[in-house]
This record gives sequence, C-alpha cells and structure tokens, in this order.
Amino acid sequence: MSDFSFVGQPTPMIDGGAKVTGNLKYTGDLKLAGMLHARFVLSSYAHANIKGIDADAALALPGVQRVLTAADLPDMAPSSRARLMLARDRVIFVGQPVAIVLADNPAAAADGAELVDVDYEPLDAATTMDAAMAEDAPLVWPNGIQTGAGDEAAHGADAGGEAEDEEEEASNIAGRTKIERGDVAAAFAAADVIVERSFETPMVHQSSIETQGWVAQPNPVNGGLTMWGSVQSPFGVRLDVADTLGIPESDVTVYGMPVGGAFGAKFGLYEPMVALIAATVGRPVSLILTRGEELLSTNPAPALRLSAKLGFKNDGTLLAMQALTTADTGIYPSGLGSFASFQFANFYPCDNVLLESINVVTFKQSVGAYRAPTSPTAFMAAETLFDEAASRLGMDPIELRLMNAAKVGDLMPDESEFSNIGMVQTLEAVREHPLWKNRAESRKAGRGVGVAIGGWMGGLEPGAAACKLNRDGVLQVQIGTADLSGTPTSFAMLAAEAYGVDPDQVRFVYSDTDSAPYGGGVGGSKTLYTLGNAVIRAAEDARRQTLAIAAEEFEVSSEDLEIVDGRVQVRGFPDRSIGLGELAGKTMTLGGAYEPVYGNGRQAVTDRAPSFSAQVAEVEVDEETGEVNLVNLAVVQDVGRAINPLAVEGQMQGGAVQGVGWALYEEMRYDENGQLLTGSWMDYAMPDAMQAAPIQTQIVEVPSESGPFGARGVGEPPVIPTVAAIANAVADATGVRLTQTPMTAPRVLEALEQR
Repeated sequence: MSDFSFVGQPTPMIDGGAKVTGNLKYTGDLKLAGMLHARFVLSSYAHANIKGIDADAALALPGVQRVLTAADLPDMAPSSRARLMLARDRVIFVGQPVAIVLADNPAAAADGAELVDVDYEPLDAATTMDAAMAEDAPLVWPNGIQTGAGDEAAHGADAGGEAEDEEEEASNIAGRTKIERGDVAAAFAAADVIVERSFETPMVHQSSIETQGWVAQPNPVNGGLTMWGSVQSPFGVRLDVADTLGIPESDVTVYGMPVGGAFGAKFGLYEPMVALIAATVGRPVSLILTRGEELLSTNPAPALRLSAKLGFKNDGTLLAMQALTTADTGIYPSGLGSFASFQFANFYPCDNVLLESINVVTFKQSVGAYRAPTSPTAFMAAETLFDEAASRLGMDPIELRLMNAAKVGDLMPDESEFSNIGMVQTLEAVREHPLWKNRAESRKAGRGVGVAIGGWMGGLEPGAAACKLNRDGVLQVQIGTADLSGTPTSFAMLAAEAYGVDPDQVRFVYSDTDSAPYGGGVGGSKTLYTLGNAVIRAAEDARRQTLAIAAEEFEVSSEDLEIVDGRVQVRGFPDRSIGLGELAGKTMTLGGAYEPVYGNGRQAVTDRAPSFSAQVAEVEVDEETGEVNLVNLAVVQDVGRAINPLAVEGQMQGGAVQGVGWALYEEMRYDENGQLLTGSWMDYAMPDAMQAAPIQTQIVEVPSESGPFGARGVGEPPVIPTVAAIANAVADATGVRLTQTPMTAPRVLEALEQR
C-alpha cells in the first residue's frame, strides 16, 4: 500500500483542456498597442561579403515602417550566437539574419522582406568537418574563433576533461579535449576481444510544433524593457537582454509564456536582438519565426563522428574504452563533442580510458542542445559495440551489460563517484520484458530484436518556490520557470501531498522574473528534481503557519491538529474545525491578528541522480528495398519515483518517438554550398504515429536520495537508447551493423549488398 495520498496516482494535466481546445495563449497570440511585426531578411549564402543593402522597395510597401541593418544597431563583439546580431559586412551561414523588416502586420513584414535587395560577393565556404579541417580551408573566424556560449551545462551536459593547447595557427578547429586514465594501450594488448567502429549522426533539428518567438516592449519610465517569449530560461533571458542593452538586470522583466515544445532549443537565441530592436525603434516588436526560418536559422543538434573501441577479456570483463569524437558545431564552438566522448564511457566503469574530442567550426548555423545532447550518438556507439562483443564472446547481450554496469561507488571517467544508481535494476527489468524473452519467436517470423540502454546524469541548478493560502481555501504555488511538459500538475501533486489538501485545491502560477523566485532553466531532466523539494518545503512551511494560526484559535498544540477535507481540525474532535478559507480570511482583514500564510522553500541540489532507460526494438527489414519497419518498441525506465505516472509514461513515449526519428528518418542535409536541402517539413522527415510503432512502457522505481519523494529526472533518458536498440535489431535480423543515421532504405540496402 502506498504511503502517499496523491503521489503515484495517474493525473491528467491541469492545463490539458486549454491546450487541446486552443484556448491557451502562446507568444504568437500576444497583441500590444503600437506593436510592430518583424520579419528577417536571411542570407542566401554560406559565406559572402555584403556589398550593399537596398531597402527602398520594401519601405515603399504599405504597412512597412522600418528596415534595420547592422548599421542601425550598436557594433558589439559577436562573442556568442545571442550577441551575433545582424550580419555586418560578411555572412557566415545560410540563414544568417542580414536585415529586419518592421511592419504594421505580419503580411506586410513578410512581403517587405522579399523586396529587400542584398548585394553579395560570394566567398568560398567549408561546410563539412573534413573541408573545414583542410589546410587551405576558408576560416569562419579569420581573426580568431569566438568563444561561443553553449547551453550544454544547463542540460547537465558538461563533461570536464582537460583542454589541450590552442592551435598555433588560425584554423577552424575550435578546441581539443582529452580524458585519460590507466594504460589504454597495454589494456588493449591484453584484451581477448576487441570491437571498434566509427559512427556518424547528422545535424538533427528539435522541430517543436511551436516555432521560436518573442515580443519586446520598451519601458519609457526607467529605460528598461519587458519581454514575453517561448523560452526555457526566463532568468537566463533576463541576464542576456540586460547585458546586451547595458542596463541593470532588475530593469528587465521576462514573462515565460507557455512553450509549445522546445527540447533544448529555446534556452536563448534572438532575444537580445529583438530587445535591442525594440529599444532602438521605441515601440513593441513581435518576431515569430516561420517554419523555414526555424530550420534555417536556429540551433540544431551537432553532426558527430565518433570513432570508438572496446576491449574485453574472454569472461566478459571490460578492459579498455577509447573514443574520439569530431563535432561539427557550426559557426560557434561548443563543448558537446567532448560530452559525447564522456557519455560513451560514463556508465560502464573501466580502469583504462582514453576519451578525446575535436570541435570544428563550419559555415553552418551554430548548434545547441537537443534532448539528451549527443547521447543518442554516444550510446549508439557504446551499445552497438557491446552487442557485437556479446556475439563474439558467446554471451547474452544483457548479461554482458549487467556484468559491467555502473554501481554505487564506481568511478566515472572524471573519477567522480556514483552514488545511488539504478542501472542494474533497469537492465534486470528489461531482461524480463516479454518482447525480449520472446525474441526467438520473433526471429522465426523473420524479425530482429535488439536491446540497448541509455543513461543520463541530470542537470543541477538552485531554485525557490513560494506558497500562499487564499481566502477561498486554495493553496497557490509560485515558481519562476517555464512549463514544457506538464510539470504544473506534478508540482501541484507535491504541494498537495506536503500541505494536506486535494490537488484540485492547488493553483500553480508561473510568474515573471520580477515577482517570482528564481527557478532556473527547464531542461536536462532537472525541473522536478531540482525544484520539487523547494515546492514541498514551501508547502510544508505554509502548513506549519496554517496550523500555528489554528492552534491559537483552538488553544491547542499544533501537533494536535490535522488538515482533512479542506479544514483544520483537532485530532479526534472533528466538530472543532475551521475551513482553510475562513482561516485565511482571518489573515487578510483590517485589524487582523494573524500574519498571512506565505510559505517559502529553497533548494540547491548538488548530488546528481542518474536515470536510465532500457529499450527493446523489434523490426522487419525488407532485404529487397532496405526499408526498416519498426514493429514494436518497449521502453523500461528507472524514474526514481513516478510522481505522476501518466506524465512519466508520456515522457517515455515522446522521447522514444524522437529516438525513432534519429534512427530512421531525421537529417539536416546540406549541399556543398551550405544550402539546406531539408528546409521544410515537406523535406525534413519525422516519424508519424504509424511509423513510431506501438510503444510499451514499464516504470522502474529505484528512489533517489535527493529528489522529491525519491523522484529522478525522466525527460532525457528515453531518447537515448532508441537508435542503438533499432540498430541492434537490424543486425539481429540481417547480420549487418549500421553505423550511420538515419538508417534509411538506401543506406540499409547498400549495407546489405556489401555483406
């Protein structure tokens, strides 16, 4: 029997009705008096000098008010993508904003953007990693590579390791990293079985239903600014905007609007530019990206090449791990390449490890986080090689993983120590799943079955929450983060559990950066983990205050009181009670004797709670066409404690569907000139409901030590192992190992023909 009243009960999203009926308002729905609508003029070249910009035709169009170029904005160092602003003198990727048209309505802005004439002088461009690393390659940054400012740390994707010396001569190599432990060469020499392959994944776009969008309004009173946006980190946006405008952070107010999907893409991009433009023209400005602009000019996941090698003893003991990741990070450097190598080796402890990375800038848009950044690639490598090693060793694939899986006290590549961890329990659970146990029958039917696991450490960030009791008896909880995945429902359940009321009596409020306590960014599977205890503590604080007031009213000890059905009553004497609303009213009246109930909770978690997803994929492969048909997919995941199982299963299914996209469909394809060939959803393929196959979910609960009621992060893990599970299933069906994604029919057919 559960110890909880509400936690663990499947609960529909409290804002679900508003979302499905279209009544929830997003950034694109905002309309302010005097607001101008903006549309970018984007570069059509990957590399070119700007010889001139003619905006006369656009300005003559009815409704067009202004056309701004770099000459109209302050010249600031382009130290990061958020500080790049409009192109000045030179463009360095197709889709780079060159000018911006401001008009009275969106249609006029779009028409005006078509009429702006930009005179380009095309230059050579290196648009692949190999081309960018060539000796005679044109340089993205001739005067030295800009530092960049990736958001991988916000996702918990910081890998550590030592950076090697800078390149002596100017180049497109943005950095190299290395983590080394033990004697890798000697360990491989002693290995009985060595497996090694090179894996490649392309740039992949987050492709949320809602494109990125912002509205900025100057404040004429203090010279500050208010901004609304589809953002994952309102406080992060406030900092970036204040820094760009050169004003105190307290003079910037950011409202985090409902987010129609993000998956890591909305940590910050054009907010400073929109704010600067609004401040320049002195009017509210709205910029809502089109789908084409979203694909061309935002921040997808990087393209990766991961060369990996494992060495085993005949008994299955893992002796050595080696990986070199080369990352195409677009125009700005990123630490995501080093993190991919780290993730490759992180969850199979080994005494002999060599992990390296090379980060390369190219003439393509900069990259950013995408749900479990780089981990689908890292685990495609690790789990494919584990599968191949099991075959060569004559061992069961899951038993080999169990033998080498991380446990409490084991060391990570950076020599940090694992604490509470449920990798073994997750593998044991997937071993008993019917889809895996019945794989022999699947093979008789001509199908292949593959297994893989993926792990995620989880992000960390301090946060706070506030909780007050209203006169209608409603408990109102306030935090300062955005909502991506239905967390208000889970937070309401936590508050209800801690305070002692039904979740229906809890109202959750996402507020602006002026009125809300600091909440941090939403990403890295850390929202509930890092803020949940703050919400619990705020509710517990409010409960203590509530009981203290009632204790004075009834002249009893607080310990003799309980909250039942929306009333505070003396234990054993239900007739001696007072409604929560009536009690709150006593704190909100002229001449009242009691302080209002206002609880506070804070948390700064420093301990990570790794979470795992193990998956089994069943596929059919048409050997005449190479088409891979995903028949079944099972997702088994350790979530610590499922606060709201309905939401947890939704995350498991959603992440796995994105993993299917990585495995079989999605790819940002560029030609040799840097033109994006998959610049619309007509060309950029994603799985639909039929292609995603039936997804079975199974929740494993290994409670964490620091999470709210034992919860762990759940968002990242389910996207990680899907690619590897499908690749291993294809190998099981055909005997062919696929090492490049997406595993399209032509690629599979080519591999089959080379058997």
